[in-house]
Amino acid sequence: MLTFGEIHTGLLQNSTPLSSARVSALLDLVVGERVRRFERPIAHVVSPDRLDGVDCCLPSAAKTQAIGTVVHHLSVTGGHIVQGSAHTAIDPVLRDGLRQPWSYYLARPGTLEPINKVNLADVVDGFLAGAPRPGVLDVGAISARAIDRIQSSKLLDRKRPFLSSRAMLRWAAVPAAGGENSASFVIESPTARTLLLRLDPELAETLPVDAVRTFCETLALHDWLLTTILSLLDRSLETPGNRPRLAAKLHPAVEFLMHLWMPEARVDPVLLPLWEAVDHRSSLSKQWRTSVDRIRDQLNLSTMALLEASVEAAERAVVVATETTAALERIRPGSPPAAA
Repeated sequence: MLTFGEIHTGLLQNSTPLSSARVSALLDLVVGERVRRFERPIAHVVSPDRLDGVDCCLPSAAKTQAIGTVVHHLSVTGGHIVQGSAHTAIDPVLRDGLRQPWSYYLARPGTLEPINKVNLADVVDGFLAGAPRPGVLDVGAISARAIDRIQSSKLLDRKRPFLSSRAMLRWAAVPAAGGENSASFVIESPTARTLLLRLDPELAETLPVDAVRTFCETLALHDWLLTTILSLLDRSLETPGNRPRLAAKLHPAVEFLMHLWMPEARVDPVLLPLWEAVDHRSSLSKQWRTSVDRIRDQLNLSTMALLEASVEAAERAVVVATETTAALERIRPGSPPAAA
């Protein structure tokens, strides 16, 4: 009936990207469960899924109580971009007002069962609006806590390669009334986004939840990449005329970010038209290409300026050396005195 979740994206606190082996060790969080590693087309490592049991109110005005589990995992892309992703789904009320033993809920991972009737539209509105209240389900806190836990790992040197902000994407997937897939992506604040997916009911029945979650994680990752590279460009504007400092401020974009833009690499083929629609309306790829071209142009100008400065310095050095040699020739011992 309704699936929703929250994804936090940020930078690992390590001065250099980690190898896939070290990332696998970092994300080996569940004994006996396998860490998934992908090397192509880009390094991507995913931790095993974990469950958190919850018994609280849903984010709706009706304050409906629900019991169940939230599924969450961590992933690292490119050796240094970490994502904490948590999600759950609301099933129809099967036993109105009747609680079950925890074993019943643990046997249905990633599912919440309301204790009484629930208004799904009200839950969607309340969840996407954010501002969690005490006693109300806070999926984002689970994602944030998972990232905070690994940021303190001894496998990291706790030195960030550059300043960046952690971003949040809150998403919900509901059946489409008209049977047509659509997506509404909204920038709520500099670090907060919301995504509402309306999926064809027949597609939603056959499409794995992991495919929807991966779609949302991909959007969150690439929105973070674009936001971060724009932030680096903004900071570079604070150093007009200082080419070496400008190049230093743009260097992280080249070393850490520009090679990671591959939005279609992990999206399920069935959902590619939906990604293309979101990308077209939000101009993500277009703004990315413009930003990358701008960075390259700035670095080219900096390189040209440094080369020109080097040539000028070399020419000045030649002039100084020539003048020095001539002066030494004039004062060499045994040379005739200069004419009066």
